[in-house]
Amino acid sequence: MDHVSPHPAAAGPLQPGGHDAGPPRPDDGAPGGTAEALSRAADSTFPELRPLTLGDPLRWLALGWRDYTRHPGIGSFYGLCFMVMGWLLLKVYENAPAYMLALSAGFLLMGPFLCMGLYQVSMRLERGESPDFGDSLTAWDSHMGQMAIFGFVLLVLEMLWGRAAMVVFAVSFDGMPDLRGSLMALVNPDNLGFIVTYLGVGGIFAGLIFAISVVSIPMMLDRQVDAITAGLTSLRLVLTQPMVMIFWGALITALVVVALLPWFFGLLVIGPVVGHASWHAYRAAVQHPAN
Repeated sequence: MDHVSPHPAAAGPLQPGGHDAGPPRPDDGAPGGTAEALSRAADSTFPELRPLTLGDPLRWLALGWRDYTRHPGIGSFYGLCFMVMGWLLLKVYENAPAYMLALSAGFLLMGPFLCMGLYQVSMRLERGESPDFGDSLTAWDSHMGQMAIFGFVLLVLEMLWGRAAMVVFAVSFDGMPDLRGSLMALVNPDNLGFIVTYLGVGGIFAGLIFAISVVSIPMMLDRQVDAITAGLTSLRLVLTQPMVMIFWGALITALVVVALLPWFFGLLVIGPVVGHASWHAYRAAVQHPAN
């Protein structure tokens, strides 16, 4: 029997040299195709991020001040809550000085959740609606499940930070110093190794908490997303635009430090202004879904 050759149409496409290329393969194409595919998958899963400039954080603060002055009564209530929280943290710090940086991070932990009412006020003002104080108090109720998950993640990080701080103190001193001893240890140049380690550990945890929460809470309030998507979107923002977000974090830190100096009274104004500004940071950085 004569041998029958396959029909040419059944063969793969011919290369210029006349060789059969065979069936197409998933990895054909330019190098890095897999990375590009993963990038496209991430873009389809997570919200699109907008490009930012170093001048944007100052604009967010200006918008936050505008929102505060439009409804100072609501803002002052939340500012009072910030001030009381500061007093409580100070009281705890007096009894556990080793937790100084970790407890001060309570503002990083509780701040975004306490600001939810401020986020809702700014959201309504942005939509041309009139804010309601009662509604701001229950802004979290329709997102309770995802907020609880995200809060648990932040709480775990806070506990790890506190434990790390205790370990640093334990390996640096024979006993646990009191409040005065802790402050003296942090300014004594002979304790340079302790100071660098303590501040370094604190900086790592503070940076991580900031990175996953900088836009995640307002994002969960504004749209139906889960805590993981919100946290990863916030982390992507910090990783892709680090200079702007470092500047924004430094501004927040400087303002909070200034507000803490006069027995936390500065938080009456600075707290709500930063809260409103954080909403505008989210709106500027994360593309809103098309309706």
